[in-house]
Amino acid sequence: MAGKNLDPSSSPRALLGAELRVARERAGLSQAELGEPLFVSGSFIGQLEAGTRRMHLEFARQIDDILSTGGFFVRNCGAAAKSKYPDHFAAAAEAEALATAIREYAPLIIPGLLQTEAYARAVFRAYQPTASEDTIDELVTNRLARAALLTDPTTPLLWIVLDEAVLRRVVGNAAVMAEALGHLTILIRAHRIVVQVLPFHAGAHASTGDSIKLMSFEDAPPLAYIEGSGTGLLFDDPATVTRHSLTYDLLTADALPRRESLALIESVAEDYAHDQHA
Repeated sequence: MAGKNLDPSSSPRALLGAELRVARERAGLSQAELGEPLFVSGSFIGQLEAGTRRMHLEFARQIDDILSTGGFFVRNCGAAAKSKYPDHFAAAAEAEALATAIREYAPLIIPGLLQTEAYARAVFRAYQPTASEDTIDELVTNRLARAALLTDPTTPLLWIVLDEAVLRRVVGNAAVMAEALGHLTILIRAHRIVVQVLPFHAGAHASTGDSIKLMSFEDAPPLAYIEGSGTGLLFDDPATVTRHSLTYDLLTADALPRRESLALIESVAEDYAHDQHA
């Protein structure tokens, strides 16, 4: 292993995780035993091995020392850490691509996986009003590329709870909103996604306003990602993930049933279409 480097063009994070598993098992250590000197959980090591978490340089150095891998992980963690996403979101975006199920609560805007080009462009322009067009183009391209995971007809399961504010807040203009909500209804009617709307009349609810993304994996523990404005935290602690899962379950309990949610989305989309023509 000491003389081999990973090819950055061929899923470097997955390859690095596979090599970590081989090196750990060769050393006769369990995931928990390797995690102990790193002051991380065994589940965190499992996520590194599955490629759902990024290996940072400080961990790579310690792993090389513990497993006697001759600097292999230090040399290669740079390729595995490269991302086209902002730092606060990079790990979540890359985990999202490996998830078998994603459950998300969106309090303010349509989730990135479900945005149209015009909607995404309006969102990024609002966040970065002085950015160049090239910068906005790159951000939009990267966001739309994430939606490629929806080309699989069944995996991942995508279950979204939208606050009613998401439907009512005009992003861009009426035409942009009509197209964006129309895109949602197409995916719903194609049975590709599950969407519920949390109506205004539900009143106070379990979330404090931050978005919640819960991700499940075939061969790694679940993750919870909590995002605010320009910030995001990825959690793997079982108690924390369970707490956010309960919050999500309470939100679905307060939200409208799926058919009523679809009817509301279509009604609001029709209103935007009329505004556009007027």
